[in-house]
Amino acid sequence: MQKFDYDYLVIGSGFGGSVSAFRLTQKGYRVLVVEQGRRWTPQNLPSSSWKVWNYLWQPVLGLRGFLSLRLFRHVMIMHGNAVGGGSITYAQTLLIPPESVWEEGGWAQLDDWVSVMPSHYATAKKMLGVIQNKRPAAADEKLREMARADGVEDTFYYTDVGVFFGDEQDAPGTEYEDPYFGGDGPRRKSCIACGGCMVGCRYDAKNTLDKNYLYLAEGLGAEVRAETKVVDVRPLNGVVDGSEGYAITTVGSFSRFFKSPQSITARSVVLSASSLGTQDLLFNLKDKGSLPNISDDLGNRVRTNSESILGVRYPGAKEDLSKGIAIGSGIHIDPHTHIEAVRYPDGSNLLSGLFTVLTGGRPGSIRLVLWLKAMLLLLGRKPVSGLRSLLPWRFSRETVILLVMQTLDGHINMRWKRRWYWPFSKGLSTEGDRIPTFIPEANAFVEKVAHATGGIGLSSLSEIAFNVPMTAHCMGGCAMSSSSETGVIDAQNRVFNYQNMYVIDGSMLSANLGVNPSLTITALAERAMSFIPENHLQDTV
Repeated sequence: MQKFDYDYLVIGSGFGGSVSAFRLTQKGYRVLVVEQGRRWTPQNLPSSSWKVWNYLWQPVLGLRGFLSLRLFRHVMIMHGNAVGGGSITYAQTLLIPPESVWEEGGWAQLDDWVSVMPSHYATAKKMLGVIQNKRPAAADEKLREMARADGVEDTFYYTDVGVFFGDEQDAPGTEYEDPYFGGDGPRRKSCIACGGCMVGCRYDAKNTLDKNYLYLAEGLGAEVRAETKVVDVRPLNGVVDGSEGYAITTVGSFSRFFKSPQSITARSVVLSASSLGTQDLLFNLKDKGSLPNISDDLGNRVRTNSESILGVRYPGAKEDLSKGIAIGSGIHIDPHTHIEAVRYPDGSNLLSGLFTVLTGGRPGSIRLVLWLKAMLLLLGRKPVSGLRSLLPWRFSRETVILLVMQTLDGHINMRWKRRWYWPFSKGLSTEGDRIPTFIPEANAFVEKVAHATGGIGLSSLSEIAFNVPMTAHCMGGCAMSSSSETGVIDAQNRVFNYQNMYVIDGSMLSANLGVNPSLTITALAERAMSFIPENHLQDTV
């Protein structure tokens, strides 16, 4: 009988991976979580986004932070690399999407989703400590003012978030015994509304995965190997479908020349490396013959919530718009378009370089002309405040970033090929119809409310210069479906054509959610784990 090092090897420690690790250890399995990112603590998190070596992730350039910016022909994708995955850098906004998303895409007929999902959402919300924002601040009131100017104030709401706010009678920053898991979780401190959620919470208030699912999994015996990258997964004993388990090869994430590969055996593998990470790994394994029978549908229908990132800046503003939580409120300007107010902490102005003056028009060269015209008009009419609106100084204090999301469907496809700028190896590339970078309804909203509230409208520079939208919500590519012709995994997250292999992360999503996807990924991971039985056979190494 084959002896395995572990029953389950989980690749990635984001929402899918952390849920899987906890539930599998609860069921009695021996679990190893392999995470290429670092383990972060309040002591080693960057104090601002300007500390790029500790904020951005690009190991080849010596950047060992947790935020990765990946530019493709069709989209710029922001995602996290850390123990706890994207939860370290996300804005902890945890919303349930409209029921219509379950009627779209390849998963539409796979389950009675509207009846099944509420219980899994409830479990996910309890585990992640979801609560309505209790630290509303100036940027939220600005969004309410904007909504009033546009006639949609009735849609304004405070977000449901994974933040510990403590008791109302206690001062922000008060320390408490574990408030969530009956003493099995870590001590926590209440939110001080510093706005630093996306630079990493240094005050123990943000409900990151290393404080709930992953923390509890490690307490039950799951092992987490940080700064470790999986480079190969092969079925054992030449059994192509993996029914006899897998050999997994890892290297150090930051190794450049002497990688010292290590081999691990596991009966089952869970891929939870994020939508991009899982697609990257599976394409590579399919191409080099390790997992040749991965569905040819891999990489199809990658979605981005049809997003656009705009903003309104108030040069010289006396109120500090950086205070509060990262995303504290939202509105709906029409049935398909949802906008959230986003902020970074005071001094974290690095991403100001991604913004420029608000510019309308169709994508292409004509929009560059319109951008130049808008720039000249701004500097001509408001030379001082116009120039200040384009500089990084005080950006986070003076700006309400507006994250626009739509439920309208639109997608691109990922492909594995040699890129013109680096023909020596293959990598992910995008193809397909362009995702719209200009959302007329959103631009009109920003133009109107900037004028009404005394601000200056901002557009994303990548959308204007390169016709490339930005997104922090890459979804799909390993879609759930009824067959390998139309998807990569089945209704229970099992990879088609392989046994004991699962995909449980954002790549499984089959529709544009129109809201931040973290809660839905968590709930779907809970559902996937519900199909795995308790372990009654305790194998030994």
